[in-house]
Amino acid sequence: MKIRTFIDRPILAGVISVVFLIIGLIGLSQLPVEQFPEIAPPTVSVSATYTGANAETVQKILDVVKKTAYGVDFVLWGLEALNGVENMMYMTSSSTNNGSARITIYFRQGTDPDMATVNVQNRIATAQGLLPAEVTRSGITVRKRQTSNIKALALYSPDNTFDESFLNNYLKINIEPRLSRIAGVGEVNVMGADYSLRIWLDPAKMAKYGLVPSDITTVLDEQNLEAPTGTLGAESKNTFQYVLKYRGRYEEEKDYGNLVIRSQAGGEVLRLKDVARIELGASSYTYIGEVNGHPGSNCMIAQTSGSNANEIIKEIDKVTAEIAQGLPKGMELVDLMSSKEFLDASIKNVIKTLIEAILLVVLVVYVFLQSLRSTFIPAISIIVSLVGTFAFLYA
Repeated sequence: MKIRTFIDRPILAGVISVVFLIIGLIGLSQLPVEQFPEIAPPTVSVSATYTGANAETVQKILDVVKKTAYGVDFVLWGLEALNGVENMMYMTSSSTNNGSARITIYFRQGTDPDMATVNVQNRIATAQGLLPAEVTRSGITVRKRQTSNIKALALYSPDNTFDESFLNNYLKINIEPRLSRIAGVGEVNVMGADYSLRIWLDPAKMAKYGLVPSDITTVLDEQNLEAPTGTLGAESKNTFQYVLKYRGRYEEEKDYGNLVIRSQAGGEVLRLKDVARIELGASSYTYIGEVNGHPGSNCMIAQTSGSNANEIIKEIDKVTAEIAQGLPKGMELVDLMSSKEFLDASIKNVIKTLIEAILLVVLVVYVFLQSLRSTFIPAISIIVSLVGTFAFLYA
């Protein structure tokens, strides 16, 4: 088929243009709207916590290889298994004095982030046996790192009725799950520590009774646990069987305070409350959350790759409006940041620029050809080519 064919058969050319126009409109309706395109390579973040360790100790866990004075390499711990994971380009590691560690692995452009995450998790599974027990007990988190956040929300108490720990706990229990269920939301990152029970040991009293922190840990492991208790009458001919129920882990401060450490020589019982102060609070105090000078908790929302940011933000706004109506008195849920205004302004400017460019092109063609009929064909071809481009973008 030659170019002359489209000139001699204008109906065929018109039908092909209409097909391109329809496919382009379909592609335009299906294309994602994102704040930034996926230019940066896919990355997977691995984070772990070594409670009580400083940055140097944590870094020893992360080091892939170590140089000796004689130039000989040797491997430390077990996270060297991450080196050489499929499609990996390079990786970086960092550690802090609060015991937290992070490894960021960068993959080649075009790598499926989900498969990259699975490959990293498989490598970590082979190395967990070589890591310290404290690290594996607290867990190793593997997640896809998002390039940007599309929304930031804050839950705060304008009259200071609730403290930061309570607001952070309320956000994680009642708000984060509802936001995570929205289609297209990749991650809801709540800034702040979890609400937990804190046991503050008194060094003077511990020394008085000859105790060390590991003694308290042993008591907690032995007396604060979930255990299957079985049934009574399972092998007898009785009509009834009784399922035994065990209370499981403790939930109140006073229950933890009554845990028995040991019996003294005089017959008295040494309990946990005798050597420690027990309270409900944050699991760590390295982050302080405030909103307009009042106690608050913040969260950042990231989208999944290829999703429509505008539609996600609209759904988030709808859900947050419903949540705000059911909040207790003394709480407010507010927006801190939204990329929707930026996206709307960008799309508006693109459409404005396209219209101006089309008008200028049509005007220049008319000035040179001096014929409305001759100008009509290039004007139509501009629209067909622009809309048809969306079909190839979608493909």
